[in-house]
Amino acid sequence: MATENKNLSVYDKASIGNVTGLKIGLVVSEWNNNITEPLFQGAFDALIDCGIATSDIIRWNVPGSFELTFGAKKMLETQAVDAVVAIGSVIRGETSHFDYVCSATAQGIKDLNVQFNVPVIFCVLTDDNLQQSIDRSGGKHGNKGTEAAVAALKMALLGK
Repeated sequence: MATENKNLSVYDKASIGNVTGLKIGLVVSEWNNNITEPLFQGAFDALIDCGIATSDIIRWNVPGSFELTFGAKKMLETQAVDAVVAIGSVIRGETSHFDYVCSATAQGIKDLNVQFNVPVIFCVLTDDNLQQSIDRSGGKHGNKGTEAAVAALKMALLGK
């Protein structure tokens, strides 16, 4: 497991650079909100900790992870953001629905990175069970939202 020996919440602020004036979008899935809200909070807190003003953080909600691509696309088209973090959680169930949603969401976010000159960060947990999601949204493996926010800042600065 990729996160077994890593704490997703640990980062070196000094390695990020000057983020003053960056505007970051957070598109958050309402599905599995017991997971996506802690992911959002981890991302939000990391952005603030790194120096992003609260007024430079835009949050939009979408119904589920499948809708993250459209939400991020509309944000890229209508807001002057320097990066977008797509926050979602898909937990395997009894049908193949999991595979379709995970694949389409990953491909959609990848496509946005190719189509737009603004980075879109994939912060979608694709776990086999609820405990794995809890462990990665502030639990024993830290918070993937924190890691995604730091990636957004680094990628936004790369584009400057």
